[in-house]
Amino acid sequence: MKDKFYSYILNLQDQICAALEAQDGTAKFREDLWDRPEGGGGRTRVIENGAVFEKGGVNISAVHGKLPDSMQKLFNVGEADFFACGLSLVIHPKNPMVPTVHANWRYFEMYDAEGTVINSWFGGGQDLTPYYLFDEDAVHFHTICKEACDKHNPTFYAKYKKQCDEYFWNAHRHEARGIGGLFFDYLKETPEMSMEAWYNFVTEVGNSFVESYIPIVEKRKNLPSSDANRKWQEVRRGRYVEFNLVHDKGTLFGLKTNGRIESILMSLPPHVQWIYDHHPEVGSEEERLVQVLERPVEWLK
Repeated sequence: MKDKFYSYILNLQDQICAALEAQDGTAKFREDLWDRPEGGGGRTRVIENGAVFEKGGVNISAVHGKLPDSMQKLFNVGEADFFACGLSLVIHPKNPMVPTVHANWRYFEMYDAEGTVINSWFGGGQDLTPYYLFDEDAVHFHTICKEACDKHNPTFYAKYKKQCDEYFWNAHRHEARGIGGLFFDYLKETPEMSMEAWYNFVTEVGNSFVESYIPIVEKRKNLPSSDANRKWQEVRRGRYVEFNLVHDKGTLFGLKTNGRIESILMSLPPHVQWIYDHHPEVGSEEERLVQVLERPVEWLK
């Protein structure tokens, strides 16, 4: 399974990068291949200063070795070996009318002293973070997410949408990071779902990503915007940074397993503002966004 999923994310990285480069029209992804001293490595691809995308990364990694002490405590296990691979992406567009997007699909195995797999699971999801809220874009994104889920189980969308709303919650700000999507973790074998079935579900979601995001970029990338719009975008990006550095499990996992720091922090946008006690103008589109982020929204009626 680990070889099968790693092969999948290699191909998915190529597909997503090609779609993003086509949308940008000028910038290309820079590729870095890297090795992890304890075992494994990855293929980092970053796009910067494009016509459409200010900064973005589409990274894959496959790391293995001894499970660090911090992760042993997290999983409540003793000494063990592990393997983890995944694709993680964050795209920060230039135009404030285009939303930031994040996605991740991953697979994890744990082994006993004899090298036998004693635990394995999938995780991942995708979520949208707009700076200016276009309801139809939120509906589109969630529709594609639901269609991918429904092909495997009619209960998945509601379940993983709820988990996304709960996970991407900036608790210290009492607001959502964005308008959600899907989030799932610890997808293990059950009587109803084999690991092969989970693989089919996770890859279905991964394959839906381009369709969920690219049409929104196409629709919004040439809209006019002002310096005030840009300032608001940078203020909201600050909230994005706060979540990634304070709450995000993937960031913390990378830091605790001696991951490549440039790849772990590629999700951070290049231009951000923190303005003391900032509040949007009453009745503005900026205020409407903040109000929407105060509680989960059911975008699909």
